[in-house]
Amino acid sequence: MKKHHYVAIMAGGIGSRFWPMSRTDFPKQFLDILGTGKTLIQQTFDRYAKLVPKENIYIITADEYVHIVKKQVPDIPADNILAEPSRKNTAPCIAYIAFKLIKKDPKAVMIAAPADNLILETDEFVKTAKRAFDFVDHINALLTIGVKPTYPNTGYGYIQHETVEAAPHVYKVKTFTEKPNVDLAKAFIASGDFLWNAGIFTWKVKNIIAAFEKYLPEIYDVFAAEKDKFNTPEEKEAIETIYPQCTNISVDFAVMEKADNVYVIPATFGWSDLGTWNSAWENKDKDYFGNAVVGKNVMVVDANNCIVHVPDNKLVLLQGLKDYIVVDTKDVLMICKKEKEQEIKEYVAEVKRNKGDKFL
Repeated sequence: MKKHHYVAIMAGGIGSRFWPMSRTDFPKQFLDILGTGKTLIQQTFDRYAKLVPKENIYIITADEYVHIVKKQVPDIPADNILAEPSRKNTAPCIAYIAFKLIKKDPKAVMIAAPADNLILETDEFVKTAKRAFDFVDHINALLTIGVKPTYPNTGYGYIQHETVEAAPHVYKVKTFTEKPNVDLAKAFIASGDFLWNAGIFTWKVKNIIAAFEKYLPEIYDVFAAEKDKFNTPEEKEAIETIYPQCTNISVDFAVMEKADNVYVIPATFGWSDLGTWNSAWENKDKDYFGNAVVGKNVMVVDANNCIVHVPDNKLVLLQGLKDYIVVDTKDVLMICKKEKEQEIKEYVAEVKRNKGDKFL
């Protein structure tokens, strides 16, 4: 492990497509969606602890989730949990940790990654992450990890790359495309030079800060104005000054799609962004009839290809359903066709309009 290598885990989202399990006060990164015995953020922390020292791992989350992070990830130093006063997407989040690290260690190299990715093959992932570190250690590059697609998923972003390697296992990026329709997704896969965008980035910290200065100066300027307060007792006050001035924007759109030094490593390590109930169904063990069940007292009769997530202490009898999502919590029961899962966000908005925030 190299002392200048760091990991920033981004854990501030609310995971609304995993409602009603994922709630505003306890979102999906803190849940054991697949019934593995560990929450998504715990799995993510354990994965990166194989790559860098624990004291070099930072978690950036919403202010109201800090207490959950401390409870679920007790091995992380308290000073390494960074609290965002508001949600402004990934660009301000990455700027925050970058300005903090550059003051601590001008030679810092960082991986920035979501807290809620599912990665099945940890050893293969660690090998890929080491390859990413090695590449950016020697080259002024903004590197992302792309996952070789296995089917035309319309919920992921896609990365197109050059066909000739820039270095072993590394390719220059040509284009980014957000969530294509199914015909375009099929064309991407047939071409052979498109990857799913995993949202996992690696770069020298000084290079991402330079990219912010060039491509997103409005965010660079507000962080730079307060930079002397980072890693001091005044940091919290500085962040509360900075965030209201920040644009709500992703680092993909703000920087990666504009920069000319963007590269990608194609990877196969059993990845899912675990963004929807369908992705949970795809990654969960299933019975003979294709049902993925979390809950110790579920009885299934003439039901096929369903995802069922219910409390262990509740008996649930499921009969006659095909391709459904069934989720039961202490105060909400949702029964929804799997094909309608992209509309769950709309259903949540409808609940808010009709019932307020009580069930969110």
